[in-house]
Amino acid sequence: MVDLVQLIISGTATGAIYALCALGFTLLWQASGTINFAQGEFVMVPAFLMLFFINTAGLPMWVAFLLTCLVAMVLLGYTFKRAMVDPLIRHGVIPLVIATLGLSIGVKQLVKAGVTAQAQPFNSIFPDGLLSLGALKVSYMDVGTLVLAGLIVISLQTFLNRTVTGRAMQAVAQNTDSARVLGINVARMVLYTFLINAVLSVVAALLVTPTYLAKFDMGESIGLKAFYAAIIGGFNQTRGALLGGVLVGVLENLTGAYISPAYKEGVALMLFLVVIIFKPEGLLGKTEERKV
Repeated sequence: MVDLVQLIISGTATGAIYALCALGFTLLWQASGTINFAQGEFVMVPAFLMLFFINTAGLPMWVAFLLTCLVAMVLLGYTFKRAMVDPLIRHGVIPLVIATLGLSIGVKQLVKAGVTAQAQPFNSIFPDGLLSLGALKVSYMDVGTLVLAGLIVISLQTFLNRTVTGRAMQAVAQNTDSARVLGINVARMVLYTFLINAVLSVVAALLVTPTYLAKFDMGESIGLKAFYAAIIGGFNQTRGALLGGVLVGVLENLTGAYISPAYKEGVALMLFLVVIIFKPEGLLGKTEERKV
């Protein structure tokens, strides 16, 4: 029983990281109809940026994190929206999907050729060791990941539900035309969504890179599982992204421990297929009509 609880806690911590990335998928989709298949690379790039600020510039971790957030908001938020999304979204979702797939491949190859193809170690912000709670032993990394990811999610939900700007962003997500009639600056609210997605990617990089290592292809698995998590929970619900991420993380751990580690990587895909067949809108999603 103790082993089962430890596996669930560890899986929930991993799932929280998937959920942060999945939140980016759902936020961009709700606000602008954008599906970003370079989301995994949006996690990989900040990992290398933080390593640069730490190893080359000699900055402490917290300064490197803040600087990376600023750079990410400019490159992965503002520039991505202006240079790729704005010109292509008027032509429909498919051209943008193809463009983000190309961006994913291009960024990976650029980092591989211009930075390094070797995996780089990345120190965790949490101490090593185990936290003992009776017979239960949980790593400080898992506990720290859960706490930090939880604080980020709670803060985001509070911002969206309790502030004027957050409510305006939700109004834009629900009905762009009505929001514009009410005097909401739709373009600005959509930009805020892209900036938030960039910051979420940096946080995910901070939490996941100590385990995955900083490598040019680290975003492949993360981005794919985050996409599955968003679909599983419901692509039009932020709560669904959280549920999907946690489900994927926990079931991966349980499958690896009780069935076989060989099947661990296929759990997200199998759960995705089951949900798509029996509940296409996702576990917490709702059917919606969108303009074409």
